[in-house]
Amino acid sequence: MSLRVLFATAELTPIAKVGGLADVAGALPPVLATLGVDVRVVLPKYDVIDDATYHSRLVASNIPVTLGAETQYVNIYSTTIPNTNVIVYLIDNEKYLGRNGIYFSKTAFVDSISEVHRFVFFSKAILEIFGGIRWTPDIIHCQDWHVGILPTLLKLKQRSEPSVQSIKTLFTIHNLANQGLWNKAEVLDFLGLKEAELPLPLESGDINLIQQGIRSSDLLNAVSQTYAQEILTPEYGEKLENDIQKRRTVLFGIVNGIDQDRFNPATDPDIAVHYTSETIEKKADNKKALQEKVGLAVNPETLVFGLVSRLTNQKGIELIAEAVPKIVELGAQLIVLGQGATEYETMLQEVQKKYPKHVSVTIGFDASLAQAIYAGSDIFLMPSRFEPCGLGQLIAMRYGTVPIARATGGLKDTVEDYNPASGTGDGFVFSEYSTAALIQSIERATDVYRHNPDAWKSLIRTALAHDSTWTTAAKEYVQLYKKLVQ
Repeated sequence: MSLRVLFATAELTPIAKVGGLADVAGALPPVLATLGVDVRVVLPKYDVIDDATYHSRLVASNIPVTLGAETQYVNIYSTTIPNTNVIVYLIDNEKYLGRNGIYFSKTAFVDSISEVHRFVFFSKAILEIFGGIRWTPDIIHCQDWHVGILPTLLKLKQRSEPSVQSIKTLFTIHNLANQGLWNKAEVLDFLGLKEAELPLPLESGDINLIQQGIRSSDLLNAVSQTYAQEILTPEYGEKLENDIQKRRTVLFGIVNGIDQDRFNPATDPDIAVHYTSETIEKKADNKKALQEKVGLAVNPETLVFGLVSRLTNQKGIELIAEAVPKIVELGAQLIVLGQGATEYETMLQEVQKKYPKHVSVTIGFDASLAQAIYAGSDIFLMPSRFEPCGLGQLIAMRYGTVPIARATGGLKDTVEDYNPASGTGDGFVFSEYSTAALIQSIERATDVYRHNPDAWKSLIRTALAHDSTWTTAAKEYVQLYKKLVQ
């Protein structure tokens, strides 16, 4: 009998995508299925899900979800991850799940409902659907803070309901900086719970959803081995390092993969010219197309630095902005696509105004431009302050674009520093979080690009050959699942 695993997530590519969480949830379950796991996904039925594209059918209706002062009812719809047989259950409830997109972008509240209320309700509802879908998992694989309270709610439910007593939980930390904080009295009242009923006491006036997942799940993992070790420390633990240290014996690290069929320079419909490791000279045609697309001078000899990123405190944006004078001095170009904090958007726009012939900045997200940057750039910048796993460097390497990365989290686990003596490595890695260290790596990379073309071609081919498939990670997850049920 195969393992039954329910993947609980707030995002899912391509059905409801905002960030990297969606890519993980869309790519990992189909690979798990090929390994014999009966894996299914559960997701809120947001109003932004395109029913015409992702046809769903009603599986169960009017399932009660009891909260403190009210009983809500949910309907369950079923669809699949496109081009797979992996079932996706969509939980439908207009009040808590069906309004204002995936995240509350315009306001912190919708009719006095916060995002924390939304995802606490989602977590509670998940535990009520098994009779309706006529399937009960062995394991609920909880993805990040949105469903952090689910293991706690499951433990409470297991006290009185035999039907769920054998279910185990795995909680995956995608980014400890996003925690899901809300007033604990309000959340407990919302759930109809007293603090004394919780498996573990709360230590402050707030409830912290990711902390609940860390404390109450049966096993924990982070999305890279290095990040799993970093979050045990005050520097990276986001004030939860003590909780994590108490659970270090059940903490694991598994590096994410990417969908190498989607990100494939030989077939990608969003790039100008297809290429492989045998035809890397065609990469230059993608550089030309990129330069034309963003309005910079077209020159195949010009070194192009690319960045596709959320613009947040995590990503080292200020280091890149401070390094632009050196990039300009080297006669190179910088092409940026991203959105996020206003201060970083403004910072980059000011850099573009100062160096319009060398810098292109597009605020927002454009999937086609993103692919053009991955394929058309020579170097991809990821000088992150911290990076749980990072997908940008994996996608860039898939296109033979050489990363410059800081040795933190998943970047340290996936990018090997270039060694000119041995010719090994697939990127340029630095340790200190500083503009000077970033500039030193920029100068190293530029020197190889301009003065050792054979070594540069070797770097491109090594990057193209980097194994970023989900297969390795999926096998490691299966081992965690087996550990749980045994």
